[in-house]
Amino acid sequence: MSLAELLEKAKEYLPPEKLPLVEDAYAFAAEAHQGQVRKSGDAYIEHPLQVALILAGLQFDASTLAAALLHDVPENCDIPLSQLKARFGSEVSKLVDGTTKLGKLPLPAPSAKIRESQAESLRKMLVAMAEDLRVVFIKLADRLHNMRTLKALTPEMQRSIAQETLEIYAPLAHRLGIWELKWQLEDLSFRYLEPEKYHHVANLIAARRAQRENFITRTIEILEAELKRMGLRAEISGRPKHIYSIYQKVERYEALGKDFDDIYDLLALRILVGTVSDCYNVLGVIHSLWRPLPGEFDDFIANPKPNGYQALHTAVMCMGNMPLEVQIRTREMHHIAEYGVAAHWRYKEGEEKDIHFEERISWLRQLIDWHRELSGAEEFLESVKTDIFIDQVFVYTPKGEIKDLPKGATPLDFAYRVHTELGNRCIGAKVNGKLVPLNYQLSNGDVVEIVSSKGEKGPSRDWLNPHLNYTKTSHARTKIRQWFSHQERAENIERGRELLEKEMRHLGIRPTEREGLAKLFKYDSLDDFLAAIGYGGVSTHQIALKLSAQQPPPAKVEAAPPKPPQSAVRVLGVGDLVTHLARCCRPVPGDRIIGYVTRSRGVTIHRKDCYNVVHEDEKERLVAVEWEPTDSLFPVNIQVEAWDRVGLIRDITTIVAEEGVNIALMTSTPQDGNKVAENFTLQTRDLAQLSRLMARVDGIRGVIGVSRIGDEATTETKPST
Repeated sequence: MSLAELLEKAKEYLPPEKLPLVEDAYAFAAEAHQGQVRKSGDAYIEHPLQVALILAGLQFDASTLAAALLHDVPENCDIPLSQLKARFGSEVSKLVDGTTKLGKLPLPAPSAKIRESQAESLRKMLVAMAEDLRVVFIKLADRLHNMRTLKALTPEMQRSIAQETLEIYAPLAHRLGIWELKWQLEDLSFRYLEPEKYHHVANLIAARRAQRENFITRTIEILEAELKRMGLRAEISGRPKHIYSIYQKVERYEALGKDFDDIYDLLALRILVGTVSDCYNVLGVIHSLWRPLPGEFDDFIANPKPNGYQALHTAVMCMGNMPLEVQIRTREMHHIAEYGVAAHWRYKEGEEKDIHFEERISWLRQLIDWHRELSGAEEFLESVKTDIFIDQVFVYTPKGEIKDLPKGATPLDFAYRVHTELGNRCIGAKVNGKLVPLNYQLSNGDVVEIVSSKGEKGPSRDWLNPHLNYTKTSHARTKIRQWFSHQERAENIERGRELLEKEMRHLGIRPTEREGLAKLFKYDSLDDFLAAIGYGGVSTHQIALKLSAQQPPPAKVEAAPPKPPQSAVRVLGVGDLVTHLARCCRPVPGDRIIGYVTRSRGVTIHRKDCYNVVHEDEKERLVAVEWEPTDSLFPVNIQVEAWDRVGLIRDITTIVAEEGVNIALMTSTPQDGNKVAENFTLQTRDLAQLSRLMARVDGIRGVIGVSRIGDEATTETKPST
């Protein structure tokens, strides 16, 4: 890579008088980085040069290219920002300063989860976008080149950076509409996170390449002839599909029982025309030639995506029974589809200006509003990931105003998006004139009307229950939590106590464990912990997840004998021993467990609060054990107490099936007063899945309570010897 290649790329769109700034920046950076070498072994100047070349491919202005070349100079070469300002001007120095501040943020910790330092990093980066978007484009290009040279780092750091890239940087590029960066970041991340799956998909694509290319060539010939006959001029080409996108589609299709050959948009055409009317004319020609597939047409010209993307999408069956996806767009739409809001800087160097630019980044203004409202970095990160980075649906107010919400949003999310007070007073909703439940999932084009109370009313705590799906957006949940946090402390403590006791019954935890749970969540006072549960700061689902996470992964021991594949528990400090789960307490992964050494059957695994363990006289026979990663299913007994009615069992088993849990045994015992006790033995993966399932069953009409129980026959017998 050389300066000449960068200048050649820049000449394609920059006026000649702007090129000296780029040359001067390169000369200064090359001298400053003289003698410095990256971990890959390359001269350090190669990195800023590659970053600048990526940005030149997006047709950024000269100031951005200069800042890209200089972005590591202040930090790595001890050159003050004032020197850059004196030589290159305030615009370039400000971009370098913004990028340098982002560059000083810590690398992601080696974990699949984004930790607080990373949340704060993202917060600073996204807020910097409000000052000058170009800072973040430099950061995205910087991350792309780092991903291309990731081999130089340790495997642990490779996975950590790839995970952060897939969770944060690729969605950010998507939200900014930069397809060119998005697909590369996704594919590179996928390659390091799931190398076997990556190569499997790549091989599937390669095996069918010749067949696809022949089909696309024949299709283009037929379509070109028909368009020419109709007097329409168009550029037609095959549309490439990147590996991570195909993998996601394969996963979705496998869940539906389909295979790789059923993915219709592996075969795809892109058609570029001159005007919007030509787009619709070409669509008419395609639908007259081939039969359109139902439900596969989208008009993103009349209804653009939030990132500015516009095109017509359709899918047809052509030449026999071959499915084909087609995208139709103008050349200008194509430029914006490839470069997103980066296309805005294309106009800065000339006379023309993109008048719709502000509309395309309206979500940024929303982001800054949330930044002012949300106090914690983790809370801000949750808002961004759930409300900004995922697919959107567009709905209308009764007055015709458009509101964009994340896919899966509900009328409650809509109400809180319109106004906080409207959400707090919401008592019902109408969609397209019909009453719907508050957890109804909105679709594109829905007209939503909120029914609100006239007097004082607050939200329901059920709206915060993640299992009931009342709210999708972090923004709505934050507003609901804020309302409850302002209520009387005594009321929150009492409500929190009720919720905690119910969850502890679900999980089979003794009441004496409450103080331990409070400390687990880093609360010094039990009342503070209960108040946090009461206003929604801590959810019962988080309690189940936290308990599950308490079981550490097994340490690596050299030359250890191999474990049987069915084993899910490891006895600490002892060689390979036969273990089996106690029937009296039915432990599942996430439970705190202990082993009991029997005389003839190895080690029996009990929950630590099991009656038999607590009352065991021979304490020396108890040994420390821990869960190991496993795909096994674990039997657990639950009891559902309810008012008897027609359809009760159907409603319970439907929820169990939806959670992917198997029912191994079911018994029904009538009780006094038209009540019934339904006992189930379920096969579940872990405590978190069990908690989620029981919370949903608890919400069924007529259910009085759900609790976890042991086997009645063995509840108060000594552990097997």
